[in-house]
Amino acid sequence: MTPTLELASELIRRRSVTPDDAGCQQLLAGRLAKLGFRIEHLRFGEVNNLWARRGAEGPLFGFAGHTDVVPPGPEQRWQSPPFEPTLRNGQLFGRGAADMKGSIAAMVIACEQFLANHDKHQGSIAFLITSDEEGPAIDGTAKVIEHLEKRGEKIDWCLVGEPSCTTQLGDTIKNGRRGSLGGRLLIRGVQGHIAYPRLAQNPIQTALPALTELSAIEWDQGNDFFPPTRFQISNIHAGTGATNVIPGELEVLFNFRFSTEVTDAELRQRVESLLTAHQLEYKMEWVLSGQPFLTPAGELVDAARCAIRKVTGIEPQLSTSGGTSDGRFIAPTGAQVLELGPLNATIHKIDEHVSVKHLQQLSTIYEHVLINLLSSKRAGE
Repeated sequence: MTPTLELASELIRRRSVTPDDAGCQQLLAGRLAKLGFRIEHLRFGEVNNLWARRGAEGPLFGFAGHTDVVPPGPEQRWQSPPFEPTLRNGQLFGRGAADMKGSIAAMVIACEQFLANHDKHQGSIAFLITSDEEGPAIDGTAKVIEHLEKRGEKIDWCLVGEPSCTTQLGDTIKNGRRGSLGGRLLIRGVQGHIAYPRLAQNPIQTALPALTELSAIEWDQGNDFFPPTRFQISNIHAGTGATNVIPGELEVLFNFRFSTEVTDAELRQRVESLLTAHQLEYKMEWVLSGQPFLTPAGELVDAARCAIRKVTGIEPQLSTSGGTSDGRFIAPTGAQVLELGPLNATIHKIDEHVSVKHLQQLSTIYEHVLINLLSSKRAGE
C-alpha cells in the first residue's frame, strides 16, 4: 500500500457528506503541521474549512480541494460499502475516491515528497480545503478567499484537484470554466374552468412563444476557448393536478452556461426585454453561481503540461468543459487556476472508483508541478 493509497483510504472511511467534514481536515492538518505548515481552521456557518500555509514569501502556490462528498445513494447497490475503501482489480472503490479524496491524498503526499528534497524551496505552498463544494458553496472556498483578501493574502498559482480527465490520466487540463446563471421565472395567468377559456388566461400557452424564442436565440458564437452560450430549461411546472382547470401561474427554471463573449448583465437584460415584448406578466429571480474564467498559457499551464509529459508521456489538452468548480471563486483574485485530477467517468455514481496506478502517478505529477514552479531545477528538463 503506497502512502497515497493509504491516505486516500483513510479519507474515504470518513463519512463526510456535505457539509460534514467528519474529521478529514483534522487528519490533513496533522500531516501538514509536521511539514511546517501554519494551520488555520476557518468555520463559516456550518462549514469547516482548512487554510494551511508554509512560507511567508511569494509567489504563493495553492492546492485547492474539498473533503465533502455527495450522498452514496442506495448503499445496497454498491458492490462494497461506499465508506469502506475496497481494492478490486487495481481500483480503489469508495465514495469520494475520484471526487476528490484521491486527489487530496495525492496533493499531500506530493508535498511531502517535494519537501523531502526541496526544503529550501522558493515562495510558499498552501492548501485550501473546504467541506462545502458539493453543496451550496456559500460558506466554503468563497468565504475563505474573502477572508484572505481582507488581509491581503493572494494565491498566485492554484491547482484544483477536480477529476478532469476522460480516458487517460493527464489527457485533459481544465484551464477555465463557463459561467453559470440560473433563473426562476414565474408567469402569471388567470385560473379558471378549462371549458370556459374566455374567462381565464392560460400562462402555459401565453408563455410558449417566448420560451420557444429564448430556446432558439444565438446568444454568442463562443471563441477559441469556450463553446457558444446555451440557454436550457430544466423544469416547467403548472397546474393543480386536475385536468379541467386552467392554471393560474407557470414556473420555469432555466440556466445559462455562458462564455466570456457575453456578460451575465447582458443575458438578464435580453431575457427580460423579450418577456416584456411578449407582454407577459412575470416575476424573475436570478442566481449567478459563477463567472466564466480562463487561465491562458503561462507558468502554471507550462508547469502542468511539462509534469504530465514527464510522468505519462502524453500531451494534455486544455478544456473549459463541464460544470462549475470552486476555481470560480479563486480566479477573480488574479490567480492562475487549473483543474487537474483523475478520470471523471465514475464521479457521483454507484461504485465510484479510481485507479490505484493513477493515484500514484497523479501524486508524482503534482510533485513535478511543485518542482517546476518552486525550485531552481525544472522537473521536465
